[in-house]
Amino acid sequence: MKFGGGQLVVIAGPCVIEGEEFTLRHARRVADAAQKHGVPVVFKSSFDKANRSSGKSFRGPGLAEGLRILSRVKKEVGLPVLTDVHEPAQCAPAAEVADVLQIPAFLSRQTDLIAAAGQTGRAVNVKKGQFLAPEDMKNVVEKLREVGTRDVLLTERGASFGYHNLIVDMRSLIILRQLAPVCFDATHSVQRPGAQGTASGGDRTFAPALARAAAAVGIDALFCEVHEDPDRALSDGPNSLTFAIWDALVGDVLRIRRALSATAP
Repeated sequence: MKFGGGQLVVIAGPCVIEGEEFTLRHARRVADAAQKHGVPVVFKSSFDKANRSSGKSFRGPGLAEGLRILSRVKKEVGLPVLTDVHEPAQCAPAAEVADVLQIPAFLSRQTDLIAAAGQTGRAVNVKKGQFLAPEDMKNVVEKLREVGTRDVLLTERGASFGYHNLIVDMRSLIILRQLAPVCFDATHSVQRPGAQGTASGGDRTFAPALARAAAAVGIDALFCEVHEDPDRALSDGPNSLTFAIWDALVGDVLRIRRALSATAP
């Protein structure tokens, strides 16, 4: 999977695999919307959410079953897929199915994990830690380049601001883009980590405004978690978008990009 080069890539899907037919149904809706807008798309869903607020929270079907389901998405829906990896041993098997391996924000400084993901030869998307300055991601990129990774994507998803809150500094996109192609994660940026005690909160209504602002600054990819019924989602429901909101947002972002292209010298 290649990022950068002037074309927006859309990354979308439910936070976690909630079931086989559920995942295929969501993948088809993601594919239909991307075809409507004429944009390349990567389907995102996780086989395991290892960093849930509570040990009792739903984590997903696990590595083997999750990859089997994602392989069906590739074969039957025809979409490239992205999934999280949380430990080095997951990288090689995940790379047999996934086109993009994603390093979660909390793990963005884990050298062994980053190296294992990079050594698979797959594209690697690293989410900038909520605790890192954007220029600190230079070290992450260097770790990946040292193991021969060719396709790197860096994702902005907000920075910790006090307790249970995130903010987005749009300057970060400019700094990150000097290091590698940059993605804006519109839905995790409106998350409120741990705000519900045993789960994270959030407010999806702010996601479109932030995504439009990011598009105006300049991004190579847009990341959104979408769910057919976010209020019943088993993970990240408060910040996930409905398909209707996401579809409208993709249209807005593309119009902003076209407007900027039309005014470029």
